[in-house]
Amino acid sequence: MINTLYPPFQVGGAEKSVSLLAEALVRSGDEVSVITLHPEKTTVVEEKNGVRLYRVPLYNRFWPFARKEKRNVLLRQLWHTKDMWNREAAREVGRILDEVKPDVVHVNNLLGFSVAVMKEIKKRKIRLVHTLRDYWMLCPKCTIFRNGTTCEKRCLDCKVMSINRKPASQWADAVVSNSDYVLKQHKKHGYFKNVPSSVVYNIADTNMQITPLERDPEDKTLIFGFIGRIEAEKGIDVVLEATSKLSNPNWRLRIAGSGLDTYVANLKRRFTDPRIEWLGFVTAPAFYSSIDVSLIASVWAEPLPRTLIETFAAGKSAICAQSGGIPEIASLGKVVETYPPRDSQALASLMDRALGDVDRWRTGGVLDPKSLEIFSESAITGGYHAVYKGR
Repeated sequence: MINTLYPPFQVGGAEKSVSLLAEALVRSGDEVSVITLHPEKTTVVEEKNGVRLYRVPLYNRFWPFARKEKRNVLLRQLWHTKDMWNREAAREVGRILDEVKPDVVHVNNLLGFSVAVMKEIKKRKIRLVHTLRDYWMLCPKCTIFRNGTTCEKRCLDCKVMSINRKPASQWADAVVSNSDYVLKQHKKHGYFKNVPSSVVYNIADTNMQITPLERDPEDKTLIFGFIGRIEAEKGIDVVLEATSKLSNPNWRLRIAGSGLDTYVANLKRRFTDPRIEWLGFVTAPAFYSSIDVSLIASVWAEPLPRTLIETFAAGKSAICAQSGGIPEIASLGKVVETYPPRDSQALASLMDRALGDVDRWRTGGVLDPKSLEIFSESAITGGYHAVYKGR
């Protein structure tokens, strides 16, 4: 398997999804090696939970992940230019492939590697499976999101910087997506033409153990929660704007996660209501144990938010933006509402509606407990084994 990052280096859900899959495949009897990036100057080989890890250098100008501040525009442009075809990364991946001699190479996010590594795989006549976990093939920023909104058309920058990715997509023997929405977006733009395709969801913890909230039976306060990267794409500003429009005062908002220092500081200056709590890093079980309603507010076309799956697994209700692959699984929920992304008034109206029916919104989970089986380890490994074998 190849993926940009692998725990403990982690920015979003993709790294967790890849590591959960890798370890699950080991438990199913496969020998699994992962090639991933790290900020050091040499390749390091280690083993973690049965997975052999090749942590290779990032052959580019700087390490861009989990930074507190952005680099200047010119440096970022030069970085993305190198990411169009990274010969050094391809050479190192080729060397590792010759050492491992795998039956299948499963590529995921290739930011920092470039599609040059796909060429190395095909040169060796190894079966190549590509999983789409974001929009990197279409957009250097991986998000098809610009100036606060999802791109309806691809901008010139995206077309130029990803000019070789469409032909490279044809090198895949099979393409998998973690949501139907993401797959359709790539197909719409002519990627993976005539390549066998399927949707396989991510493994998620569907047996989350949470501690029920202790409260006075007369307390009708409803606790809303937001967990994830604190950034505009995740819709945190929409959530905060919605709180300022609520008519019912019996609410609290708990925010878990981190983001760029200047962005977070600006939000805290703008939204000073004492009912808003900034928690920083919190484990998922601890977070869901402390809230009633989960807010899934992404304004970018998020492929498939793990937070929504975790929300239902934790027995919580949800209010979700109608973005990307979110509606695909929102319908599984027992107590759930959706609203147009970026519409803070619509979100506020739904929050007020929940505040008017507190007892109902303090329940949640899924309509059918069996529906969570599509995110189980056995279902996901079974789906990938079928793809690996070309079935």
